[in-house]
Amino acid sequence: MSTPVDEEALKRISAELEKIYIERTRRSRELFERAYRILPGGVTYTVRFMKPYPPYIERADGTRVWDIDGNEYIDFWMGHGTHIIGHRPRLVIDAVLEAMGKGTHLGFENPYAVEYAELLSRVVPGLEMVRFANSGTEANMYVLRLARAYTKRKYVIKIEGGWHGGFDLLHVAVTPPFTGPESAGLLEEITRQTIAVPFNDLDAVEQALKKHEVAAIIVEPVLGAGGCIEPLEGYLKGLRDLSYRYGSLLIFDEVITGFRLAPGGAQEYFGVRADLVVLGKIVGGGFAGAGAFGGKAEIMELLDHIKYKDPRSRSFHGGTFVGNPISMAAGHAMVRHLSQNRSLYERANSMWNSFRRKVDRVCEEHGNICWTTGAGTMVGIHFTRARPRNSRDVYELRWSKTGEMEYLLHLYSRINGILYVGEKLAHLLPSLIHNEEEVGKLSSLLEELLARVAKGSG
Repeated sequence: MSTPVDEEALKRISAELEKIYIERTRRSRELFERAYRILPGGVTYTVRFMKPYPPYIERADGTRVWDIDGNEYIDFWMGHGTHIIGHRPRLVIDAVLEAMGKGTHLGFENPYAVEYAELLSRVVPGLEMVRFANSGTEANMYVLRLARAYTKRKYVIKIEGGWHGGFDLLHVAVTPPFTGPESAGLLEEITRQTIAVPFNDLDAVEQALKKHEVAAIIVEPVLGAGGCIEPLEGYLKGLRDLSYRYGSLLIFDEVITGFRLAPGGAQEYFGVRADLVVLGKIVGGGFAGAGAFGGKAEIMELLDHIKYKDPRSRSFHGGTFVGNPISMAAGHAMVRHLSQNRSLYERANSMWNSFRRKVDRVCEEHGNICWTTGAGTMVGIHFTRARPRNSRDVYELRWSKTGEMEYLLHLYSRINGILYVGEKLAHLLPSLIHNEEEVGKLSSLLEELLARVAKGSG
């Protein structure tokens, strides 16, 4: 940055915008006060909290959501990245209504799961066998247990800033200082076998592999909650080579990247094969119960109770609602549509690549005040001194040490009809159906805010 931004000026602008937000969201404020008395923190999930309180959304359609005060927003969060073709897609709703007419939870094996598994094996590279789970967190739990059973090793390498859900073994090194458990009540002895290394750092991975008998390297091919940061050229292939060399399994957590970057996910997009893949969000077609994991048959067969009759000789997986007809019907309709309409990806990926280039130019014009990261329809906006290449950079290179600039962008977006989750970190998970006008509004809004910040700090 050529000129430091006055943090006090940022706070003054934020205070002005908060007044506007409060005036426009009176009913949301009332509902938050009720919620705070019955829900810890007033929310169902901490990440959904926004200062001074969140807008309460009551309906959604396409790329838009509406709060209880009647405010309309362009949604660039899309159900935590679930709604890849927009809210309430007719093709998914029709498939679910048909399945519901025959029963919401059959409790026995059903044809929906078989048909969906066959489709996934055709669309996702290397998915020779698959099992369904109830969430991405659950799928990560089962896939790591399977990796340990297969390799007969106990250590796991994960990436700093990588988010794999609330599973104990992986709920470490998500936020600064990237050490120790991320939650009270999570015992350090449980996480001692988890080794965290920076994203885009092959040397750190190899050092860990030399020191420990590692069962698996688990990585989001594009960091999600860590800032929507793309892999450097050769990084994913390097992980593939290292895992082969040291006898570890390579696991891609594609809860976000799966069906988002391409129908075949990051494996197709980057041209690198993993041994095992974890799926979530989009795999459920927008309905709960969205989780799956799969990969090489020789590994997945360790779940086979017919081949391994003793339960202690195989890796356990199960659950009351796994493979339920609603999730299977919704997911099947979604993935079939995406695999048959690849042009959706060509248009959306091109549009968001253009967005990143445009925003980078605007940031450069303001003294390199910010940078973009991401791949395809995963977008990060960072107010840092240089473009971040890992999650440490996202936090350590920030010029606004209080995080006021990140909050200001979020608040400014809210009062101008744009919504995403994460006022501490601007990362977007838009759909494939957002249009040029909506994306243009986002880039114009950012440009307007930067001009206002420059004027306020002058």
